[in-house]
Parts: sequence; C-alpha cells; structure tokens
Amino acid sequence: MKNRFLQLIAFLLLTITGSYAQECMGVNMKAGSGFDMANYDAKGKLTSSMTYKIAKVVPEGGMSVITIDMETFDAKGKSQLKNTYQMKCNGNTLLLDATTLINEQQMKSIENFNMKFTSTNIEYPGKLTVGQKLKDASLKGEGTSGPMAMTMNITVFNRNVDAQEKVTIPAGAFDAYKISSDMKMETKMGFGITIDINTISWRTPGVLWDIKSESYRKGKLISRSELTKIY
Repeated sequence: MKNRFLQLIAFLLLTITGSYAQECMGVNMKAGSGFDMANYDAKGKLTSSMTYKIAKVVPEGGMSVITIDMETFDAKGKSQLKNTYQMKCNGNTLLLDATTLINEQQMKSIENFNMKFTSTNIEYPGKLTVGQKLKDASLKGEGTSGPMAMTMNITVFNRNVDAQEKVTIPAGAFDAYKISSDMKMETKMGFGITIDINTISWRTPGVLWDIKSESYRKGKLISRSELTKIY
C-alpha cells in the first residue's frame, strides 16, 4: 500500500511539472505552444526569421514562470543562433526578460564574451488603454573575452499607448494597440558607441507578444518584424 501511495505521489508530481499550464492575461500557456516572427529591412526584404517555443511553465511564488526557447534563422532558413529566456506572469501582468532587447546580430557578436546581466524587466499590463504610460525597462551587461572587456547599457523609456487600430499581418487581422517607445543603446569595447532608436509596436488582447514592430533611427525606418504563425 505504501509503495502504491508513493507511486501515486510521483505520478502526480510528474504530471504537474510536465504538463502544467497557466492562464496569463486570458492566454493558456503550455509547453509546446509558440509563435514565429519574420524580420525585414527598410525595403521590405526578408533578413531573418525567429521561432519561439514554450519549453515549460512552472509556478513560482504566486506567478507562472514561462521558459521560452528561441532559434534564429537567416533569410535562407539556416539556423544561426539559439537562446533561452523567461517570462513571468501573475495572471494580469506580463514581465518579459529584458535580455530580449538584444537582437540576434548583437547576441551573436557577444556570444564569446562571458556576459553578466542585471535588468529591469519589460512590463505589459493585461489591459491597455489609449493614453496609458508604461513603465521603463533597462538592461546592463558586463563581460570579458580574453584581455578585452565590454559593457552594454540599454534603456527603454517614453513607452506610451498611442492609438487603437486594425493591423493585418501574415498571422491574421487584429484589433491592436499601438505603442511607441524610445531606446538608447550604449556599448563600450575599447571605445564607446551610442545608438538611439524609436520603436513602434502593436499588441492585441489574447496574444502575449508583439504582433508587429517597426524600428526607426533619425526618423527613417530601419527594420520591421511581423508575427507569421501562432501554434
């Protein structure tokens, strides 16, 4: 009887950790689900694509911790980079790992550095309204590769919900909220480089990630990303 009881407990624990799903802002999060994004340059040419897949969802301190595996592909579909990051959700607010502020080109350029990061997560409330101001986010990193040292500082600020509008992308048509923000990237590796970027992104209820985003530098479009598939 004791052995059967222990077997039952083990089975329940395996079931909970293996198939745990939690609703986050109306979305049922479970392992195996995910989404695909396509990235384009200013002229609309495909430059890369990304696949995001939920690896696991576990409860932690009243929140759901969602581990996501990401893989980046070049325009020809060849795998370029793999990475893992986390999101946290308390049911009404999504906290996104600020390391997602580093794009695939930057991530690849620093992969040989032993980087250590501290951050203030990117926060998305479950309910958005036009005129709403969202919290700032930041990421600071330090690392070395042999004798070479590197520092990185990324700040996202002036995050505002500007409008509500219809958006049509490869993944479908959505009623979305338009969010504008400013981003300052400061990198030092021997000498310092500062880049200022303005970003416009669109988010919709029922989807936990941006369905579309555009990046501008000095008023000119430099890139855009679109959601191509949800599964």
